[in-house]
Amino acid sequence: MKKEDLEKIRHSLSHIMAAAVVKLWPGAKLGIGPSIEDGFYYDFDLGDAKISEEDFPRIEKEMRKVIAEKLDFIHSEKDYDEAVAWAKDNDQPYKLELIEELRSANEPISFYASGDFTDLCAGPHVANTGEVGAFKLMRVAGAYWRGDEKNPQLQRIYGVAFETDEKLQAYLLQLEEAKKRDHRKIGKEMELYFIDDEMVGKGLIMWLPNGTVMRDQVEALAKEKEKEYGYERVVSPHLAKEKLYKTSGHLPYYQDDMYPAMVMDDGTYYLKAMNCPHHHRMFQFKNRSYKEMPLRLAEYGMCYRNELSGTLAGLLRVRGLAMNDAHIYCTKDQIKDEFRSVLRLTKEYFDLFGLTYYWFRLSKWDPNHTDKYIDEPENWQFTESILREVLESEGLPFQEADDEAAFYGPKVDVQFKSALGREETMSTIQLDFAAKKRFDLKYIDETGAENNEVFVIHRAPLSVHERLLAFLIEHYAGKFPVWLAPEQLRLIKVKDDPKIDKFASEILELAKEKGIRVSLDDSNNSVGKKIRDAEIAKVPYSVVLGEKEVESGKLPVRIRTDLVVKNAATELSSKDLADAIVAESTTRVNKSTL
Repeated sequence: MKKEDLEKIRHSLSHIMAAAVVKLWPGAKLGIGPSIEDGFYYDFDLGDAKISEEDFPRIEKEMRKVIAEKLDFIHSEKDYDEAVAWAKDNDQPYKLELIEELRSANEPISFYASGDFTDLCAGPHVANTGEVGAFKLMRVAGAYWRGDEKNPQLQRIYGVAFETDEKLQAYLLQLEEAKKRDHRKIGKEMELYFIDDEMVGKGLIMWLPNGTVMRDQVEALAKEKEKEYGYERVVSPHLAKEKLYKTSGHLPYYQDDMYPAMVMDDGTYYLKAMNCPHHHRMFQFKNRSYKEMPLRLAEYGMCYRNELSGTLAGLLRVRGLAMNDAHIYCTKDQIKDEFRSVLRLTKEYFDLFGLTYYWFRLSKWDPNHTDKYIDEPENWQFTESILREVLESEGLPFQEADDEAAFYGPKVDVQFKSALGREETMSTIQLDFAAKKRFDLKYIDETGAENNEVFVIHRAPLSVHERLLAFLIEHYAGKFPVWLAPEQLRLIKVKDDPKIDKFASEILELAKEKGIRVSLDDSNNSVGKKIRDAEIAKVPYSVVLGEKEVESGKLPVRIRTDLVVKNAATELSSKDLADAIVAESTTRVNKSTL
């Protein structure tokens, strides 16, 4: 089935659901109900009434009645007065607001009716309600009208829909499998992080010891690779004066996403929502020579963004984020090579993690929206053409998207399909032609003259700790490679015995000396229970220690099943095992070398 035909089915189902809700909750006020990827939703204002998933069977039953009647979707247009009268007669204030906007834009005011239900809608729909395929209501969530927290919060019901029941069931099965990989579920089970809504705040991540190990390993990787690629590391403060963000342009363009101002005795301050203005000031710390260009400043800097509480989602959407940020200050002639280098570094990271399902998006400006972008058409044309040329020369798959750029220049977004089937932006590379003018960036060129043609490449190939770790948790389903695993080796005692205790202690100390993340299970549980616990914790290597092992000095190593074809029992000396784990950690391989 063509994509547009499937969208008609999903859009039609949103109307059918709205008709069912209006019948069950008379007086319901209607928001909007579009088709979306995999399904549809509709927003409702039900006053004090609250819809829960327990209501879904009732709503689905009413929807099936409408579907069985095979009611035609009948299109009509009304003039402004007729449309306003319809909205007022039916007590539909949100529709009235939309009607006013359509009139201001001089656009047709279009309606669709099916039976006795009529809705303001531009379409398209299937011919009748009997042509909508298979569906299921999935969840309900809060959503501010028009996405603005100053507006009323509506109830949004989501559904999924496909052309056949077979495809619907396959999708639902995929969802069940995906739930097992959900980073929120695994994060709790493996004690990686938690969010304290009550006393710390939504979207602010509390990294537990296990999660902090992973966070530190990723940062160590970034530091190592950035050193290899010629970056210099810096650290900037968590806040700055208003003047910095006015100079950068973030206050007029980005203020809604920043935390409110803090008025102090020496001026007004803002929490840092991005690192770039601080780095620009570091570039200006002294007079720069062409010999220093390109200058690559890197920082894992904490930033804070005032995201709406309803949009927060585990590690994927947060308010406090540690960004794998860097800014490259280069001349016009250096842009291509530097952008190419960033793309190659990005691919190296993804290859190391075993991530393959990704593509690139060239995000461009829209000259009709100069309220969103710096109005410099020549610079936009020049910078967009450079990024396109580099992507093509590297043979990378990419799509182009209008009206998706940063306000100061075009960017290349790296798009992923996650293990849970979501399309997400993992990381971004931006080319900035505005900073040079706003911050008066310049350098002394080969002739000894001042040159203000300084271009800035903003890059965050590993995104932010939070988003990247969400992807990695789901990608590996918690079965992390040895170098990334919070716990690399677990020792399991068969019983309490002085000889076994001494042997276990010696292995434990040897492993710790070599920097291995090791633990000893000396609980009173049965050996079988201890082994199962190690498997549930997804520990790469575990060793059962008893009298036989004490006598032989050989360790029967249990290897996690995804690291090796079978759960083989490989016997090694404690030194050989420790050396193998250290080697795997150092080389960051994804498979066992034993």
